[in-house]
Amino acid sequence: MHFPKQVEIIEVGPRDGLQNESRFVPTEEKKQLIKQLYEAGFQRIETASFVHPKIVPQMADAQEITAFCNELGMEYIALTPNMKALERAIDAGVPQIAVFVGASETFNQKNIKRSIEESLAECSEMFRHAKAQKKFIRGYVSMCFSCPYEGAISYEQVKRIVAKFVNDGADEISIGDTNGQANPRIVYERFSALKKDFPDITFVAHFHDTNGFAYANIIAALNAGIKKFDSSIAGLGGCPFSPGATGNVATEKVVELFEAMEVKTNIHHQKLKDVANFAYSLV
Repeated sequence: MHFPKQVEIIEVGPRDGLQNESRFVPTEEKKQLIKQLYEAGFQRIETASFVHPKIVPQMADAQEITAFCNELGMEYIALTPNMKALERAIDAGVPQIAVFVGASETFNQKNIKRSIEESLAECSEMFRHAKAQKKFIRGYVSMCFSCPYEGAISYEQVKRIVAKFVNDGADEISIGDTNGQANPRIVYERFSALKKDFPDITFVAHFHDTNGFAYANIIAALNAGIKKFDSSIAGLGGCPFSPGATGNVATEKVVELFEAMEVKTNIHHQKLKDVANFAYSLV
């Protein structure tokens, strides 16, 4: 096995972690969480989604959260499910934009009520608009290994979406095990294939820990050459459109894992423990 000297961990807790919580987390508490994460050393944090608040009430304060992040002067990512959301995010001054498509047709329909082809067509328009504004663009591909509705997802299906994102100008692509059913073997094989087929794109690994395989999957992705990983403080999160999916990998455990392997993260470990305790108190 060959491991890098350093990795980047992208914290997604303030968005992906909190979006499913039934209790609305007060905006000031979200700001405090983001500030603490920033002070712990995270270079990039996914802070909000500009989804309609009727769909995800937890994200109703995206505008205020964005203004706060701009005041801090930090780099951050906001999720934009459609063109209208993208325009709102750009107007708010978001520096890094995330768009998403599911590799499962059924999941995509349940999640955003569009076919994969319809989603890709809109994403192309969103890419053009965001690029014209010189925004960094992250493409999320969800359900890249299996789906609770369709079962195993083929590599060709994932590759087709990734190819479209690459052609449209994505700066990085996050590959998601959205329902947490992947195992180290398929993770290694799939990321190795993606790296071979798209050598010039930056891939990010995004795991959920439904079956307890997530940390082994991180090692498998690392061994396949992946150096960027999404994680959520305190393991918060899930997906409302993926039955049985549990939380994301816990950031503090991911950092601890890499430290044990002598792989640098540039995250302050003790501060991170304090942030995790605070995050637990929010839900």
